[in-house]
Order: sequence, then C-alpha cells, then structure tokens
Amino acid sequence: MLRRMQLWFWRWFWFGLGFTLGAAGPSIVYLNRLIDARFDLGRQPVASRVYARPLVLAPGLRISADLLQIELAEARYRSDPTAASPGSFRRDGNRFEIHTRSFAFGDGVERAERIQVLIENARVSRLLRLPERKALTQKRLDPARIATILPADDTERLPLPIEQMPALLVAGIQSVEDRNFKDHPGIDPLGILRAMWANLKARSLVQGGSTITQQLVKNTLLSNDRSLRRKLVEMGLALVIEVRFDKRTILESYLNRAYIGQNGALAVHGFGAGAEFYFGRPLESLDAAEIALLIGLVKGPSYYDPRRNPERAITRRRVVLGQMAETGLLNPTQLEAALKAPLAVVPRPPSRVRYPAFVELVRAQIQRDYDQSRLQSEGLTILTTLDPGAQALAEAAMTSSLAAVDKEQVVQGAVVLTRARDGEVLALVGGRDPRAAGFNRALEARRPVGSLLKPFVYLLALSQPARYSLASLISDDPIALKLATGKTWAPKNYDRKSHGTVPLVDALARSYNLATARVGLDIGVRSLAQLIGNLGIQAPADPQPSLILGSIDLSPLEVAQLYQGLASGGQVVPISSVREVLDGQGKALTRFPRPAGNPSGADVVKLVTVALNETTLSGTASSLSGGSGIRLDSAGKTGTSDESRDSWYAGYTGEHLAVVWLGRDDNQPTRLTGASGALKVWTALFRQLPSADLRLEFSDAIRWLPFDTGDGCQRIRFYPVLPPYQPDNTRSCMEALTVPR
Repeated sequence: MLRRMQLWFWRWFWFGLGFTLGAAGPSIVYLNRLIDARFDLGRQPVASRVYARPLVLAPGLRISADLLQIELAEARYRSDPTAASPGSFRRDGNRFEIHTRSFAFGDGVERAERIQVLIENARVSRLLRLPERKALTQKRLDPARIATILPADDTERLPLPIEQMPALLVAGIQSVEDRNFKDHPGIDPLGILRAMWANLKARSLVQGGSTITQQLVKNTLLSNDRSLRRKLVEMGLALVIEVRFDKRTILESYLNRAYIGQNGALAVHGFGAGAEFYFGRPLESLDAAEIALLIGLVKGPSYYDPRRNPERAITRRRVVLGQMAETGLLNPTQLEAALKAPLAVVPRPPSRVRYPAFVELVRAQIQRDYDQSRLQSEGLTILTTLDPGAQALAEAAMTSSLAAVDKEQVVQGAVVLTRARDGEVLALVGGRDPRAAGFNRALEARRPVGSLLKPFVYLLALSQPARYSLASLISDDPIALKLATGKTWAPKNYDRKSHGTVPLVDALARSYNLATARVGLDIGVRSLAQLIGNLGIQAPADPQPSLILGSIDLSPLEVAQLYQGLASGGQVVPISSVREVLDGQGKALTRFPRPAGNPSGADVVKLVTVALNETTLSGTASSLSGGSGIRLDSAGKTGTSDESRDSWYAGYTGEHLAVVWLGRDDNQPTRLTGASGALKVWTALFRQLPSADLRLEFSDAIRWLPFDTGDGCQRIRFYPVLPPYQPDNTRSCMEALTVPR
C-alpha cells in the first residue's frame, strides 16, 4: 500500500513539474539569463568600506586611558574579562589587555594577537605581547569602520571564495540545512517526504524540505510568493542550476548570498558580512559557537536576532550545535565548550555612516579618482585620516559648549581638526547634532571670517623685513578712504576707540582694525588676494579694501586650509581626509602621500606665530592662559563678523590645528564674539585632547633684539627679527642695554 502511494505521488509530482516547466518555457529562458548574470560571484556588486585611521600604539604615545577606551569602543571592541577572542579587551585602571584583530593594510597584514598596554601620565609607558610579555616597539590596531558605500540594492556583502571559509562552516551548513547536498540533483525527494512527515506529526510547519540549491534559487531569482506554481518553478530552476554548475560553485554562492540579518534598511547577505555584522571580525576567526549561531540565523534572522532575542538565539544555536555533533563535526568536549560559550555579539553598527560630516568630505575627495559606480560595486577599502578619539572629543566640546552659551538652542557650529604638520583631517563636526546627516556646515556654511584674515595681512608685511618687524610702530588712528564707487570706507575698532601708535605684534594680538587697515593698504589688497589664492582658496577677482578686515565668505574647512600654512610652519599642503585605497584583495590602488620638504618662508611664518601666541597671552584669546584656560602653549586668532553674526576661532599647537565656527543658519546675530563663543569650544576640545606644546625653532638669520614699548626703554620687550633687523618704524633699546666699560 505504502509503495503504491509513493508511486502515485511521484507520478503526479513529475507530471505537474513537467507541465509547469513546459508552460513557463519563455520564462525559463529569461530566468536562464538571470542565472548567467547572478551566479557569477565576480559580478556581484560589493560595498566599499570606509575606515578611520588605525591607532598605532607605541611607548611614549600621548593618550589617556579613557581616550584609549573610546578608541576601542569606536572600533567595536567588546569588554571581556578574559579578552580571549579577537576584538575583545579587559581594562584594569590604566592597564589594558587587548586581543587585536587581523587587518589587511596596503603594506601587509597586521596579525591578531594579545597585547598589554600600560598608560601613565597620559602616555603609553609599556607595550607588551602576551603571554610571553615581550616588549613591542609598536602595535597597529585594526581601524574602526565608519561608513559603507553601498550598492544600489542596499545590500551589505563580503563575498569570499569557499577555500577562505572555515571548514566547520562549510560542513556545518550542510549538516543543518541539507545533509544530502552532495548526492541530490537539486531537489531531495527523501528530504521532502521527511519534512512532510515531521510536519504532519507536529501538525505545524516545523521542518522545510528545500535543498541548499532551492534556497539559493529562492533568495536570488524568485519572489517570496508561496504559491504552488512558484514552488514548482523553484524546483525546476534548481535542477537547471545543478546541471550548469558544480556543487562547489553552488555552495559557495549560497554561503555568500544567504540572508543573515538586517541593519535598519540595510540587508546583510552572506556569512562574510554576517561575521562582521554580529562579531565585528573576519569569518575565518570565528569559533564553533559563533559559526553555529550564524548557521542558525539562516532559519530566521529576525526571530533569532541575538541582540533583540538572545534566549531564542541561544536555543537555536543549541539545536545547530547538536546537529553538528550528530554528524561528527564536533566531539563531546568541543560541543560542551560551545554550548557554554556566551553569544559574544558586538553592538549593532550604524547602518551606513557614523560620522556624516567627515564622510561627506571623504566622498568629495575620493570621487576625484573613483566614480560612484566603482565605489558601489568593487568592494574597495578606503583608509581615511579620521581619529575616532579626537572626533569624540570634538563632538563633546561642541555639545557641552553650546549648551553653556546658547540656552535658546538656536546657534549652530562646526569644527575642523587637522594634524598641524601635514593637513590630515582628524575630526570634523558639521553641526550642533554631530551625528545628524544633512547640511554640513564645516564644508558648506560660507560666512564672513572677520579678523581671521589679519594674520595674513601681517604675514605679507613681515615678508618685507626692511619695512616691517614685530616691533614696527603702527598708527591705530582713524582712517577714511574714498572708493571708486564714491563711497567712503571708514573702518572702526571693535571697542570704537583708537589706540594711538602700537607695536605691530600688539596690533595683531589685540585685533586692532585701524592699524591693520593701514598695513593692509600699504602692502596692497591685491597682494592679499594673491596670497589667499596661493594658499588654496579662491579669492575675489576684484578685491576691495574691506578684504583686509575679512569681508570674504569662507567655510570652516577653507579657513583651516588657510591656517594650515601657518600651523605647518610654512608648508603649504592641501587638507586631506584619505590616506589609501585598497582593492578587494587588500592591494594598494592609490596612495595619498603627504608633501614633505622645507617650508617656504618658514621664519616669516614663525614671526606671525609669535604674534598669534601673544594673542593667547594678552590679546583677544587671553582666556586661554587664564584660570579656566588650558596648560598648553598655542597660537590663534579670534574672529567676529558684523553684529556678532559669526563667532570664529582658529588656533594651533605644536601638533594640531582646529578651526571653530558658531552662528545661526538664518544669519541672525548670536551675541557671541570669537572669544565668548568659538574660543569656548576650542578650549573645551584642547582641555581633553592630548597635544604637543607650540615650540618654534628659528633659523640662524633670526636675532632677538630689545625694543622700546613707548616709555623711553623703561620697559623693554624682545622680539625675533629678520635682517636688516631694524626698520625705520621701530625704536631700538640696544643702547639702553649697553654696559659702559
């Protein structure tokens, strides 16, 4: 009787399948073309991944324990008392044990290993490799992924050849999903009967009869419709695929296409992408418990989501581990250890972009060399300059400072932080809410810069040492200039006063408009416009005298580009956010080396820096050296536009340059000056950011000479001076220092 029923079932099954395939002949031709397109793994569009810069630990590195923990958190390291697996760490006060992850850089693979880091006095004092406690000169950590440039279908993939996948995964997926995979022709009649019998006994759908090949067809070629016709077409296509492709190719394609999870609107497909999504590290590094969890998720990624439903995930993992042990893939000891293992999933990563303002800059710079289609399809690795710790501090400085100075929550802001010597962008904040996408004020908000242009007026003046030095006496009396338009340009000082005759260094440090206007008119407005252009910023084609006092609209990024020439000691370098681009195999495609060499006009630049350092001591930024300031030598300039609509501060230390802007999007007054607004953000940032003091080393051409402050050499000030050392507009005190014999 049973034999007759089986024969009857299969007679009608094959008849129905043949009828459906015959009727769907034209569709099969079309689907055959889809097979050609979609089953070539090399043609799968793969997302490009954008990474922060790697943290290079070394004895002497300036970093606090809290900042190191921020770095690890941003790179999705998880706290673990044992630090037993890659991507975990243990902190005991200022001592860290870190189990690093392997990462393929352009110059080679940095291997995973356990290290110990001891931090004392905000510096790395000891770096050891564990367990042998061997001293290391440095260790490069794998960088944090900060963005994904997705294919057009919004799917996260990380396809791998099957030989690079763990053998336990390859065998385990077959033991759980399709034990007869190696033997059936695409459909498994015995598996179907077994599933039907199990479902009848349970009176519910507890087991599926689909083979791996059928699941592959369902996931890539067909809709989720559950009709009989669709099921028959699925079976037919599975048979076609088995004829056209070998088992190895089918299994590899399945492992790279299986739906494994959802991150917002982003679908995660394939076990390579799944390993990164759930565990934050490569598939090859996973242990038996982690592999079993991924295999179990294939049945229902949402239902068994280990982050939202950990108990369900553990239960499902237990089933998978049991089946792996049943088929001989795990011995009893391995099974017991895997059953006891924690889920160990890392926090859910952002679905797309973690730092939208910075990533927008990366896109703008990378698209000069790579079009959007390449970025969306070739699985590139983009190594950027972002410093996650510095970014976190910049975001915190913006948030806390605006909360203190803007109770109405109407003021917006931006921060650009670069490395002084080479212009690498370490942090970028585009608004009051740093993680919100949208209008990027760091790049797009072009506002009047006010007094921020004054250092460049004096840079041009000091480039003529026969006429100007820091000690040159400048009139700060009122000035009026008739313009070609018939109007009169008559600037005023911020305090509406004139200050008589003042040394050039004080005119800049105290931001006197009248004195600066005289110097600017003397050196020429067109010379100032040309200098701005030489520093990489588009200047007005027909510059007016008001340019001297900052009547030019620039973005914070453009201001940073201007000041980069000062912060680097005269090295004009383009600001950059990208270091290197690698292909899918980790081979370097493009490197973006930073220029090196002797700065142009370095001594003159350092003279300006001396004056800007005086700004932080006795000038408009003197709060930096007060009780609420910072213990760090720096140089900088405040800027305030008309009616206090814009508040600016650009300042640099021996290691960093930061530009801060505050203002309203509707361009209404803020009641904030550069000192009462933007400088507060800058101070909050550098109060926490480890940085080097500003130190100037002059060439042999510079001499330090004494000059009169205006009281007959009763109080003498020493200034660094270029030859010929004493222009006519200075008062030397050399005779007062001469001791008669």
